[in-house]
Amino acid sequence: MATTPPPEDDEQALFKEAVRGVRKLKQDTISPHRAPVKVKAQRQLVRKDNAEAHPFSDLYEPWLEQEGPTRYRQADTSAYELKKLRRGDYVPDLFLDLHGLTQEQAKEELSALLLAARRQHVKCVSIMHGHGKHILKQRLPMWLAQHPQVLAFHQATREWGGDAALLVLLKTEI
Repeated sequence: MATTPPPEDDEQALFKEAVRGVRKLKQDTISPHRAPVKVKAQRQLVRKDNAEAHPFSDLYEPWLEQEGPTRYRQADTSAYELKKLRRGDYVPDLFLDLHGLTQEQAKEELSALLLAARRQHVKCVSIMHGHGKHILKQRLPMWLAQHPQVLAFHQATREWGGDAALLVLLKTEI
C-alpha cells in the first residue's frame, strides 16, 4: 500500500497566500515572569486580621427563646429591627456557607466574615449552617450573641435559606 506524498509546493503556496498581510501579535497583557510576592506585607495583614478576630467562647450561652425560630436582639436594638429581619426586609450583602466545616473552622470563617462586613460597612449578612447534625445550628447563635457588632439575628426567610440559615443585622460605623 503505497501512498503518494501530497504536493508540498502547492500547499505551501496556498498557505502563504492565505496568511499574506498577517503580522505577529505583540503579547503585552500577561507577563511570562511573575512579580515577586511581598510575603512580609501579607504576613502583616494576616497578623492584623488575627489580632482583630473575635475569640468566640464555647462556654458562653446567651438566653435565646426556645419557642419558634432562632432569633436574638441586643437589649438596645429595636424589636422592629428584628421584625424586619424576620420579614426579609433586609437583603444580605455578604454570604457565608459553613457546610462541612468543623467548629473551629466555622469560628474562623465567622470571624473573617464579620471583619470583612465591618470593613465594607455591610448592614446585613446571611450565614448558612445547614441541617446536618445541628451542631453548627446550635453553636452559631451562641457565637453571634457574643460579638459586639451583632445587633440582631433571625432565622432566614425561605428565600435566603430558611431554617438552614440565619440573617444577621450588624452595626455599621460610618
